[in-house]
Formats: sequence, C-alpha cells, structure tokens
Amino acid sequence: MSIESIVRPTEMAERAYRRVVNAWCMYDWANSAFATTVMAAVLPAFYSSVAAATLSPDPERARVMASSYWGYTNTIAMLIVAVSAPVLGAIADHSGAKKRFLGSFATLGILFTSLLVLVSTGDWLMASLFYILGRIGFSGANIFYDSLLPHIARPEDIDRVSAKGYALGYLGGGLLLVLNLAMILKPGLFGIPDKTWGARLSFLTVGLWWAVFSIPLFRYVPEPKAVLERGEAANPIRAGFQRLQHTFREIRRYRELLKFLLAFWLYNDGIGTIITMAVIFGAEIGIGETDLIGAILAVQFIGVPFALLFGRLAGWLGTKRSILLALGVYTLIAIGGYFMRTALHFWILAFLVATVQGGSQALSRSLYGSMTPKAKTAEFFGFYDVSSKFSGILGPAIFGLVGQLAGSSRLSIISLVVFFVGGGLLLLTVNEQEGRQMAEATT
Repeated sequence: MSIESIVRPTEMAERAYRRVVNAWCMYDWANSAFATTVMAAVLPAFYSSVAAATLSPDPERARVMASSYWGYTNTIAMLIVAVSAPVLGAIADHSGAKKRFLGSFATLGILFTSLLVLVSTGDWLMASLFYILGRIGFSGANIFYDSLLPHIARPEDIDRVSAKGYALGYLGGGLLLVLNLAMILKPGLFGIPDKTWGARLSFLTVGLWWAVFSIPLFRYVPEPKAVLERGEAANPIRAGFQRLQHTFREIRRYRELLKFLLAFWLYNDGIGTIITMAVIFGAEIGIGETDLIGAILAVQFIGVPFALLFGRLAGWLGTKRSILLALGVYTLIAIGGYFMRTALHFWILAFLVATVQGGSQALSRSLYGSMTPKAKTAEFFGFYDVSSKFSGILGPAIFGLVGQLAGSSRLSIISLVVFFVGGGLLLLTVNEQEGRQMAEATT
C-alpha cells in the first residue's frame, strides 16, 4: 500500500470535516441578521419612534411606554419558546429530525421578520405580534442548530468551532446592518422614499439574507441518527413527553451540568436584556438614531476578533475562567449604563459589550455541549435554551416594569448587576472536568 493511498483519504476526510463545520457556522452568519437588525438595532429604534409613537400625546411619556412595551413583547416571546423547547428537543432526538425542526422554525422566523415591512406609524401591536412570531422562529431554530454542535465538531475543536460560528455571525449580521443603516440614512441612494421606509425595507432584507445563507447547513450538515430508548413509544410526540419526564428525573445525575444551567440562567438574563433593551433605552434618554444604530454596527465588527480571541482564551485560562472574566466586564457595563448621558457614553459601553458578548455566549454554548451526552443533545439543549428563554422572560419584564413605575429605565439598568454577580458566583461552583467525564460515561 502506497503512502499516497493512505494520505489521500485522510485529506479527503479532513476537507469533508471542514466543509461540514463551515456549513454549520454559516447558519450563524445567516440568522444573526435577525439578532442585529431586528432584535438589537433597527426595530427597537423604529418601535420607539414610529410604531409606538402614538402611545401618548406626550413624546417623552410615549418613549418610556415604548421601552416598557418592548420589554413585555420580548417576555411574551421567550415565555412561549421556553415552554415548548424541551418537548421539541426530545421529539427531535427521538425522530432524528433536528434539521427538519430547525427548518420549520427558521421558516416561521423568516416569514414574520419579512412581514415587519407592513408596520407603520402607530402599529405597535402589529409590530409586537410579528416580532414575537419572528423571535419564536429565531429562538426555536437555535435549539436545533446548537444541538448539532457536538455532532459536527471534534471534542478538541468544540470551543473553537463554537467561537467561529459567533464570529461569522457578528460579521454577517454586521455587513447587512451596514446596508440597512445606509438604507435608513441615505434612502435616496436606493430609490427609497424616506428613512421610515428604509427601516421597513431593512426587515425584508433580513428575511432574504436569513433564507439564502441557511442553504449550506441544509445541504452539507448531516442529520444525526435517531437514538431510541428502551420502552419508548413509537409516536414522536408521546415519546417526546416521555423523554421530557425521564429527563426531569435523570438530570439530577448530571450535577455539574445542572449547576451550570442555574448559573447560565442568571447571568444570561443580564446579557439578553442588554442585547434587547440597549437601543430602546438609548432612544428613551434622547440619543439619536444614527448613534444608536452606528454603535450597534460597530459592535458587530469589533466583536469578530474578540469572539475568536475568547475561543483561544479558553485554551489558556480554561472555559469557565474566561466566562467569569466576561461577566466581570458586564458588571462594569451595567454600572456604567446607569450613568450614561451622551452618545459618547453609549459608544464606550457598546465597545465594552463587543469585547465580551460573542465570547461569553460561544463559550457558554461549548461548555454546556462538552458536558452533554451526545445521544441527548437536542433534548438537553432544549433545557439549555429553556434556561436562556426563562432568563429572557425575567430580565425584560423587570426592565419594563421598573421603567414604567419609576418613569425612567436607569434603575432597570443597574438592577442587572445582580444577575451577573449571582451567575458568576454559581459558576464558580461548577466542576467542568467532572461534568465532562459524566457525559462521556453515559454517551
């Protein structure tokens, strides 16, 4: 047997591995357009200045109410996803249908994101409804997307692959946001009547971007095989509930994983609230739309190298220590947000967010994946996403309620410190090595 005959199949296998990894990462590129343009940048500002502009005859009061209503809108969306996520994950594991479920939720998100183009002045209820359905599609699809990670990445590559996905997400979402910002600030260059229509059409571009760049995942990423458990019903829905019931009993065996979920629930609440509420809070205190969207745009590009850096940082400091470092920075951001007064302050805080946002989320995903039994990835990632979605319920709800009662959202910002400090203290108790050994022993 020649050396060439041995090397060539090895090279071919390596190329196939890279193609699958790159195709998986491209979905981050695709759906991050929703996270940037719709969830974080354009829609919150549009909601405050256009969709919810008629909530009160007093413009200042209308902006405060818009911030509160936006918080409640995010809470409703996350509550729906949180309730359904574990059952959906269990059904997908049983039926070997992770990609099929991913496609269904992505289609829902793409459709209702595109329909936001219909929202005009005073249509805050329509905007909230379409956003809720789009956010359900976005978050639901991410359950099944995340659950593919342990199947497509080698154990020694999982941190790097997860970080690469987030980095591509920053880049892809940032590039489309550049186009969307141009459509809003210079609508005449695109034959668009005004900046309001520029914002509305930007939602349509998100739907198209999301659809087109999802194709590589569905074409190249293989569907993991279904893993049937003894005594499980043939009907996938009934089997899904059986698995969910079993997981509630079994998860006590994965003590370190459970502790991590509780920590993640807390600190991700703060992270998610900053992502969804930063722009509308900036609009409330009078920062201009150009600075708000421009700073979020800067976050996308600054976040690319920092997301990749955190992937390497995990190799130097360890995954848990790297997440704790990010939480320390987030604590400073929450304190700084209370004192924010000018556009410059917003830009400084946005830069700090860019240094830790992608890295903290990527390493949280990979740490969880490394402690998850491979036969139960969608089911367990359903619980992971439940933690993130239930945290997404509490944070925006508190933000909206405190802002409505106090007449300003400054106290809402400072309250986020509790989530970062509490989550960090819980994370300190997690033994990641023991969690990985338990996952390997039961896979």
